[in-house]
Amino acid sequence: MAVVNELIKEENGALSFGNFELAAKTKLDGFDFQGDKYKIKTFKEITKLERNGSFVYESVPGTVVHDFKSDDTSVEFKVEGTEDSQITLELEAGQDYVVVIDGNSTGSVKTNLGGKLNLSVELNPGQISEIKIEKL
Repeated sequence: MAVVNELIKEENGALSFGNFELAAKTKLDGFDFQGDKYKIKTFKEITKLERNGSFVYESVPGTVVHDFKSDDTSVEFKVEGTEDSQITLELEAGQDYVVVIDGNSTGSVKTNLGGKLNLSVELNPGQISEIKIEKL
């Protein structure tokens, strides 16, 4: 897979976004997808996605995300980057979720009062990790 030169796009009913190759922060606001407005900020140090003004996804350092799908009970996507990344997602506050990275469960995690869930992903150039988070 590759970086998203458009910063964000729809592919097969899912979102793809991010470009960790950019040296300077670049953003795009007002991307329409399934009735929602998305804003993306991305470059080598961070990738951040918002939906209708609310936080959705952030990675440090920047990543590329493919096939991002979310609903009330799960989030799934593929992620790639140049080094290990810390990813934060906004989910339902105070809920337990199971996190699966590349088919291996990392166990159950409870979101904080703000609904944030943090996970670390080991990434190397050219490697893609598949992430699935399901509400228990």
